[in-house]
Amino acid sequence: MIQMVLENPVSVKDAERFCQEILPQVSRTFALSIRFLPGHLGRAVLVAYLICRIADTIEDDPVASIPAKTALLDHLLECFDSPALANSYGQTARGVEGDAAHVQLVQNTGLVFALYRTLPIRSQQHVQRWVSEMVHGMKKFVNLHPNGIRIQTLEEYKEYCYYVAGTVGYLLTDLWHEHSPSIGVEEYQVLLKRCGAFGEALQTVNILKDIAWDAEHENSIYIPNDALLQQGSSHQLILSAAHLEQNHAAIKDLIALAWHDLDEAQAYLLSVPKAAVPIRMFCVLPLLFAYATLRDLSHSTAMLKPGGVVKISRAEVKSLMLMGPISILSNHTLRWLISQVRQKPFILTGI
Repeated sequence: MIQMVLENPVSVKDAERFCQEILPQVSRTFALSIRFLPGHLGRAVLVAYLICRIADTIEDDPVASIPAKTALLDHLLECFDSPALANSYGQTARGVEGDAAHVQLVQNTGLVFALYRTLPIRSQQHVQRWVSEMVHGMKKFVNLHPNGIRIQTLEEYKEYCYYVAGTVGYLLTDLWHEHSPSIGVEEYQVLLKRCGAFGEALQTVNILKDIAWDAEHENSIYIPNDALLQQGSSHQLILSAAHLEQNHAAIKDLIALAWHDLDEAQAYLLSVPKAAVPIRMFCVLPLLFAYATLRDLSHSTAMLKPGGVVKISRAEVKSLMLMGPISILSNHTLRWLISQVRQKPFILTGI
């Protein structure tokens, strides 16, 4: 694992190398998709993702106090306007705990912001606007739930997903409009109608598949407590074997929400002009993986058992990695592929 804590000014080349090398360590799926985005657009999305991941690592710190998390999130936003603060952020946040790669990313925040400052001014403004919106939402929920996130209602769940994922949909769409000649004002307005759902759909699928992990390792439960109570369960019983049937019934509304938002996300992708090939390539794999995962989640209880998780097979991942990019030039083919994935595992012969 790379070790490059920033102490002195470094070259853009060093900053970009760190960001490229740390990315697959903090998100394999995102690393698969971002490779399709060229030039300044790819760099802007890379930087934005890593800054969001820094914020997420702070939010998820299992040990830090609420005042400490709040202060670190505030300081992170100050890094947008102060290179000096960005360069010293790794030392400021040296007590952050979590996954090793994520902690390393936090320690090298200065390198991420060094790359951020190479972006076109408009791109910098888009990243700062939407990451700030996300972080303000994170601060709100960290302070609302000082003993660990415990979502109470479906409305509260939707608000949380907007902050941590819907904002990403808006950020990406602003960057598409800035960097893609084929996404003019009219196309941009169409995409804005569904861009929040694009991010929120992926978030809901991740939350559903990681119910056990979040409860056991992150001290966070996102399934609305009122839905659990209506079925005779509760947050305290979310992984109880004796309440498995009740807990599965309680997540049906979230599964329905995920299907709805995924269909909105599909409409979003189909609305991206076919000439914007890199953007379509970027969007297609996360969407296909989410459909496949939600298909399996709908018929599984594994995520409601201690240590349980739902993952699609490697064969299906490989098949979708082949077929997804091939399908992006035809909306008809994309619809067909998604309809196949919704029904059963999509596995090409010989994979």
